[in-house]
Amino acid sequence: MVKFLLQRVLGLAVTMFFVSIMVFAIMELPPGDYAERYAFRKFSGTGVTLSEADIQSIRVDLGLDKPPWERYISWIGGIITRFDFGPAFAFETSVNKVIGQRIWLTLAILFSTLILTYLIAIPIGIYAAIRRHSIADYSLTVFSYLGLALPNFLLALVLLYISVTAFGSSVGGLFSPEYANAPWSFAKAVDLLQHLIVPTIVLAWSATALQIQTVRATMLDEINKLSVAAARARGVPETRLLLKYPARLAINPVVSTIGFDINRIFSELPIVALVLGLPELGELLIKSFLDLDMFVAGAILLILTFMIVFMNFLSDIVLAMLDPRVRLQGG
Repeated sequence: MVKFLLQRVLGLAVTMFFVSIMVFAIMELPPGDYAERYAFRKFSGTGVTLSEADIQSIRVDLGLDKPPWERYISWIGGIITRFDFGPAFAFETSVNKVIGQRIWLTLAILFSTLILTYLIAIPIGIYAAIRRHSIADYSLTVFSYLGLALPNFLLALVLLYISVTAFGSSVGGLFSPEYANAPWSFAKAVDLLQHLIVPTIVLAWSATALQIQTVRATMLDEINKLSVAAARARGVPETRLLLKYPARLAINPVVSTIGFDINRIFSELPIVALVLGLPELGELLIKSFLDLDMFVAGAILLILTFMIVFMNFLSDIVLAMLDPRVRLQGG
């Protein structure tokens, strides 16, 4: 197990190294830089004509005149040694302050969605497999197809409409008006949890439907294994038999796709956030690209990618604990 963990940690480090290079390359892709955008915004319409030397002077002040490799080393070195993601030019402050609150709110949405998805999908998928061809099984199958067919943003619009017309309130945002700018307190945390319910349901909708079918199919396959028949013949109680053998292995595909689920949530979150008015990182990412504020964009991309890679790392560890065959093959 120690060898397995060391291999995965090394793989995580190597992956993040290449990811950081790719993210920095993406930061360099847009034509121009923030110096040109800053000059345009400040002097547009004033009649002042700027020369290339003036723009170069702005570039020197912002530290954008250095070669790409030097800026990459400075950028990644600041992240590793000081957890400093660099300056946010458009906000005239540090990237850490700009993304500080939004990253925690985004992670709150992410993990609440994952928890709800697995709390519903795993037991229901197992139950559907045990009650195969029953009314409950067919009903869950219909629910799964509906969840895969209905776009999340449409469900968000439906919930908004029901909230406004039936209850006279809106589910938009993550805080009530009185808590939006208030300091953190127990009451504000409770208010956040209440507002997380709707976006969590919306984002978990399709993932839950998919994972129910995944668990059900794997469970059905495991139930028919000879090892299960042999355990049943030895007189192992049915509930213990199901939990020890097929149910335990049926959640392996769910654990192995945690990274995929996180990627899906991050991909769908900007549209759902736009509908529900959520202050998350997707909107800030788009705005930073449009403003050529590339340190902000790079920090968001790097953090979100790290979350996917890190959760894949954790899923490997959990899989090795659930199924020793994974650990032996990995070693």
